[in-house]
Amino acid sequence: MRWWLIGGACVVIAIVVLAITRGGNGTPKSAAPSNAAVQKQLAGSPPALASIHDQGSELLGGGNSAFQKRLADLKGHPVVVNKWAAWCGPCRQEFPWLQQLSVKYGKQVAFLGVDSNDVSSDAKHFLSQLPVSYPSYEDPDLKIAASMNAVGAFPTTIFFNSSGKLVATHIGAYQKRSQMQDDIAKYAR
Repeated sequence: MRWWLIGGACVVIAIVVLAITRGGNGTPKSAAPSNAAVQKQLAGSPPALASIHDQGSELLGGGNSAFQKRLADLKGHPVVVNKWAAWCGPCRQEFPWLQQLSVKYGKQVAFLGVDSNDVSSDAKHFLSQLPVSYPSYEDPDLKIAASMNAVGAFPTTIFFNSSGKLVATHIGAYQKRSQMQDDIAKYAR
């Protein structure tokens, strides 16, 4: 009987620790800088990038044509596109890094999200938990993802250079923030 109590106590402790560190629902703790810090860091962004920051954490419609128009409008700036979904555990794990890095590089690099194969209400709730300084495009039928050859894996991060050319694709989740940051420095030029 004593071993059961000790084992049961360990399970309860493990569940409590997991709930505290993960927000209780599998969502990591937000790493977003404060609104004041975001505004200060991104102040003076070029107009095309400022328009992205003005739509931070919004879920935009319009499909692939709206997404492609936004990419065309961003020529002259490198673009990092992250394909994600609210139901995707690995997407949730790397989102705090996107919260930080999109602010760190946001005056030189455009960030966009593509919420693929997801439920809009779930995506909006997710973005309220982990707000970012850029918008995401709704992609329920994977047409935007298909336009970038990024249908299979969640998440997928796609890099466009300042000429608008797709230069790299990272399939799956980054294992470390430093790996994501290194790819941004390497490809987002």
